[in-house]
Formats: sequence, C-alpha cells, structure tokens
Amino acid sequence: MSSLFLPSGRSPPPPPPRLTRGHAGSFGACPEPVARVYRHFQWLSERRPDTFAREHLPRLLVESRRALAKLINAPASAVVFVPNATTGVNTVLRGLEWAPGDKILYFDFIYGACDNTVQYVAESTAAEALRVEIQLPITDDDFLAAFERAVAAAAGTVRLAVFDSIVSLPGVRLPFERLAAACRKHKILSLVDGAHGVGYLPLDMQQLDADFFTSNCHKWLYTPRGCAFLYVPERNQGLIRSSLPTSWGFVPKTGGGVPSPLPAVDGDEGWAKMFTSVGTVDASSYLCVPAAIALRERLGGEDKIMRYTCDIARRGAEIFRQRLGTEIMASGGDGEQAMYNIRLPLEVDEVEGGLRGEVAAFLTGSLDARGTYVVVYKYKGAWWTRVSGQVYLSEEDYARGAEVLAGLVDEVKTGKWRSLEGEMNGLAV
Repeated sequence: MSSLFLPSGRSPPPPPPRLTRGHAGSFGACPEPVARVYRHFQWLSERRPDTFAREHLPRLLVESRRALAKLINAPASAVVFVPNATTGVNTVLRGLEWAPGDKILYFDFIYGACDNTVQYVAESTAAEALRVEIQLPITDDDFLAAFERAVAAAAGTVRLAVFDSIVSLPGVRLPFERLAAACRKHKILSLVDGAHGVGYLPLDMQQLDADFFTSNCHKWLYTPRGCAFLYVPERNQGLIRSSLPTSWGFVPKTGGGVPSPLPAVDGDEGWAKMFTSVGTVDASSYLCVPAAIALRERLGGEDKIMRYTCDIARRGAEIFRQRLGTEIMASGGDGEQAMYNIRLPLEVDEVEGGLRGEVAAFLTGSLDARGTYVVVYKYKGAWWTRVSGQVYLSEEDYARGAEVLAGLVDEVKTGKWRSLEGEMNGLAV
C-alpha cells in the first residue's frame, strides 16, 4: 500500500501478534465464505456503480429480505434492513408521534446509545422518560412483577416500553416474550431491542407478536458488520412514516411526493420501499444474508449451531469460574443462553476511584494484545467479565483466556499493572 494513502505518510500498522477471533457478544465475526460474497458485491458495485445501484440493488435487497423473513417467520413486507439495532431503535422512537403525558418505559440496564435516544426524544418531543431500576440477576416472575408495578404507578400513561431480548452488559437473557405479552395486555406498544437475537436464539415474529423488533445480523448470524433488520408488522407501519434519514420512498400525508428514480421491483413496494434507497451507502452487508443463512445450513442448521454455542458458552463460563475462583451470574429468561458473566476476584475498593476506567482499559487491552478477548466491566459494585459461545471456540480457547485474565487480575491486585501499561501500548495496533 502506498504511503500516500496513509496519514502523515506513515507505513501501515503491523499485524497483532496473534489473530484474535471475533467476540460474538461485541461485533461478531464474518466467516470467510460470507466475506467473499461481501467483497464480490462490493466489486460489482464499484465496477458499474450506477447500473448496480439502479438496476440490481433493489432486486437483491428484496431477495435478502425474503430470506431473512423466512428465517424469523415474518412477512417480507414487514422486514427492512438498517445498519444496526441502535438505528432500528432510533427509527421507532423518533418516528412515533408523541402526545403530552406519553411515557417511554425502559430499564436501567438499557444499552447506552438507546438510553441516550430515550433522553433525546424526551428532550425534543412531548414524551417523558420513565426509568425503572432493576437489580440483575432477577427471576422472571420478579421481573414481570416489577414491570407491572411500574405500569400501575404510571396510571395508564405508558405508551411504549423498550426492553432487550438479551441485555448487553451484563449479558443475561430477559423474559422478553412475557414482557411483549404483558404489553399487549396493557395496550402498550412494545419495542424489543434484540441486538443479540437472530442467530443467537430461535425467533418467530408471528408468535412473539411484538409491535417492533430490531436485531443485528452481524453479531450472531455471520454477516459482515453494519447489517441489522427492523420488523414492523403491518398494523403499525402507519406509525413509522419515515426511515432515517428520510428516503426516496417517503410518501407525504398530502400525497404525491418526489418519485423514486429506481425501477419498480416485485417485493419492493409499500412501507418497506422507504428503506430501499436511504442515501448513498454500501449495502453489501445486507446482500450477504442469504449466503450467511446458507453457510449455517451447511454447518448443520440453526438448532445445531445454537445448541453448540450455548453448550460451549456454559462450559467456557465454568472454566473461567473455576480459574478465577468466583461465581457465574444467574440469568433469567427460559431457553437459550450463549453469554455468561463471571465475577472477577477483584474488589472495587482495591482499585483507586480515579483509576477504575484505566484498569478496565488495561485488562481488555492486554487481553487483546495477547490474542484473546473478553469484555471486562463494572456492574452494581463488582467487576465482571462476559464470555460468549461460538462454533469456532473450544474449551482450550476458554482455558487460555481464563489463564491470561487471571494473571492480569493478579497484576492489578499487586499494582504491577502500571509497569505493564507500556507493554500493552506497544503491542496494541
């Protein structure tokens, strides 16, 4: 690569000392067979940009939407692509029209960007934010009871409840199916942030019957990053009148509007057409969904993959627990679990207040520099790590990761980590 294309004429950075396999719970990992399809579509797009964008992309997007809709048992007309689940949440929260007194109910463990979105909507519209504090872990029954108490206290003012399928940090499963049913009972709109959803656990949109559901395909379904979907059943499509940003497919309430320059394609019509041409973007990751699903079928299918990822995650968490000598956080929600949280043998008081963020950065950075990676975070007064399961992982991977993490925790306890910061910085790319 010519240095002319690098900042300040610098050479490309050296590769890390070892390949760090993708952490499914964070950004996922795209297998090489799918990555080849991704590069192929990018090449087609760059080879003849106008022809690809105008003639081929709308048809290919329809094919991808249909493949994904079949996987999650939904009409293709109710499934559209967005870059990530955060965009899906934003599309709903910013798209709804809020009246004075409307409340958005959410829980304190909501994903940070979505928390900020709720706050922004509360600042810029008539909506109000209703934050519900929950101490995890919690039983499903106690969780539902807390939800019912919050709804009762709001006295009929909750218009929408937003909640996760799988919480990001700590990585625990929620009884989102029961929460969606409770929302229906109270005539509250339900928005499920299923960032950890498709590819992680079986999804049936018809059976779940949530009002809105969004999920990342790049975390667990093996697509390239920047691929997610938003599901909006036909009954609610009139509530979400625009994509983000507003696209060629928007139809004003007064009728008319600017006609789209794209050709008519079977399956690219109605509400979903708003999401076909949302500015100039690289949609290649969306087009990889059929390839990702086909690869998963060659690996044995959804059930086999999910059984393995859940089993290896459970065994891996136990390896970490034994090596660290602590405990695994209990998880609610009936069914599958491919992420676990293990408490670190590190008391918060052992780390000076001003250094806590630096310690977390030291641990995660040092793990990455040593060719392994797990998330390290602080929750409710304790330090935790989160491990994920995936088909490319074995018990040996977890054993190695646990050994590295245990050694780094010892360095923090003894204060030696300060002298290792330089080593970490030297290895980091």
